[in-house]
Amino acid sequence: MPPAPDLLARRLLFFTGKGGVGKSTVTAATALLAADRGQRVLVVEADAKGNLPGHFEQPSVGFEPREVYPGVCAMAMRTEDSLKEYLKLNLRVPVLGRLGPLARVLDFVATAAPGVKEILTVGKVCWEVRESIEGRADWDLVVVDAAATGHIIGQLDAPRAIQELVSVGMVREQTDWMVELLSNPSVTGLNVVATPEEMPVNETIELVRRARLELSVPLGAVVVNRVLPELFTHADEEAFEALRGDEASSVLTARVGAGGTAVLDAARLAVSLRRTRAVHLAELRQAVELPTLYLPYLFVRDQGLRVTKMVAESLAQELGL
Repeated sequence: MPPAPDLLARRLLFFTGKGGVGKSTVTAATALLAADRGQRVLVVEADAKGNLPGHFEQPSVGFEPREVYPGVCAMAMRTEDSLKEYLKLNLRVPVLGRLGPLARVLDFVATAAPGVKEILTVGKVCWEVRESIEGRADWDLVVVDAAATGHIIGQLDAPRAIQELVSVGMVREQTDWMVELLSNPSVTGLNVVATPEEMPVNETIELVRRARLELSVPLGAVVVNRVLPELFTHADEEAFEALRGDEASSVLTARVGAGGTAVLDAARLAVSLRRTRAVHLAELRQAVELPTLYLPYLFVRDQGLRVTKMVAESLAQELGL
């Protein structure tokens, strides 16, 4: 397999994945890891339904970046706010309050021309990266909690889609530099978060295939979250099975009670889950041929800063940091 990538050497990282695989957790952990290594990070919540600040134990954020952890600022993407900023910066149009009729026109155009709304999200992210590269913004790294696997292709393909609609003028010039930035492997990386289960693995394989065919955005790594540890050896398994024999089982029950059988059942289940997931991991590695990072299953219930730090530590180990 390819070596683990130096994720933190790039300027723009997108994280996608099937819902429920821990995409936001990995995004937050990456931002935290970069900040702990001295980088100034902007983490962007592209999905308004997410709760990225909660991983830092902070309240929801708006369109204006706000610090949620030392060295990490977070913002939530809002299409209307992005359009207002675009009009202000590029057309010198002052916009006060809500856009009203203009927002309804945007909805109409977006329905007729797919990619219009997505370009406001991707464009804002690319603008922040370009501003930082040219020294006008404070960020060393922009990390995006992007759309899920079913929508990420359309989101990242928006600049190219707009190029097909507009051949000349200011809009075309702006999409040109966006496409160039998104296509630069030293700047941008699309990373996919999965879990070692059938559906997430299948979606990841399909997404990687489509990304290679339909996008110019460089693929980064596959981050496999919630990997179960190998708790027992084959010798342990043989010992457990021997304890299920009639004579051994009677002795075990006499010594520790009915709980002894429950422990043996749990051990068998742990082995079964690990082996089943190992099959899916092997299929994933063979199909995608990308650097793969493994994050352990955390047997915790909360989802706050402590968990984010634990994931960041595991990620650092995988990256050799």
